Amino acid sequence: MGHSHHHHSHNDVKGRNLLISIVLNILITISQVIGGLISGSLSLLSDALHNFSDVLSLIISYIADRFSKKKASPSKTFGYKRAEIIAAFVNASTLLIVAVYLVYEAILRFFNPQEIESKLVIWLALVGILANGFSVLLLRKNAKENMNMRSAYLHLFTDMSASVAVLIGGLLMKYFGWFWVDSVLTVLIAIYLLFMGYALLKSSFNVLMLFTPEDVNLESISDAITEFSEIKNVHHMHVWQLNEKEIHLEAHIEFYEDISLSQFDEISDRIEELLYHDFEINHVNLQPEFQKDDPKDIIIQD
Repeated sequence: MGHSHHHHSHNDVKGRNLLISIVLNILITISQVIGGLISGSLSLLSDALHNFSDVLSLIISYIADRFSKKKASPSKTFGYKRAEIIAAFVNASTLLIVAVYLVYEAILRFFNPQEIESKLVIWLALVGILANGFSVLLLRKNAKENMNMRSAYLHLFTDMSASVAVLIGGLLMKYFGWFWVDSVLTVLIAIYLLFMGYALLKSSFNVLMLFTPEDVNLESISDAITEFSEIKNVHHMHVWQLNEKEIHLEAHIEFYEDISLSQFDEISDRIEELLYHDFEINHVNLQPEFQKDDPKDIIIQD
């Protein structure tokens, strides 16, 4: 049975940046709660609530990052490589829950607008923009290649966007007395959260459910492998992601002739190189067959 590993080289996620972001978000949350209560601003309080959910999500991301570095063991043969995917799923879920709650609160406030101390709102919004903007820059690089860090990055980016919206609202309330803007901006922030949260929830769910990666086509893989003159067909195929760095494939390979084990090793090496370079599959497990009486479909129900 052929079996191989290929690993992409990648930078380790920096837990230090997550810790800095956690501390900054705790400070922002405390200041926004106090400021929201004093000023009466719902958008500021909703931003504080979102920031608090971010503190929790960043802590989850930090713990997942630490666990993902633990080595495999006999009782945990894959180690904790899925920890970051679970963290991304949990964080995406909290984004959606917070967004729905914000819409509910904004609708209530829209029909009962209250005067707001706009000057305090403006200053606290500026603080939020600066602190979250710094955190966003810290996590930006890792967010491109890591779902867990992308979930943390999204929380922080939406925080920064929310602070910008709160700032605009504060200025409009200060100079035009448009207190209803507070509710409208809260709804816009929530809609953005729903959109971003759903996309992340879907991608992390797909990985956890062992679905075939969206950019992988099983028929194309089968066609590529059967280009080898020795191979009759490929069947009983499974392709899934362990995490964002590892795509696994297992399949039964039927040969035209009753080849030797050394020949199979040589052919499987060529298949593994093909799968790695053309399909970015870096963990391959092949089962050789010759005139075996079993179903020959690409997908077979186990």
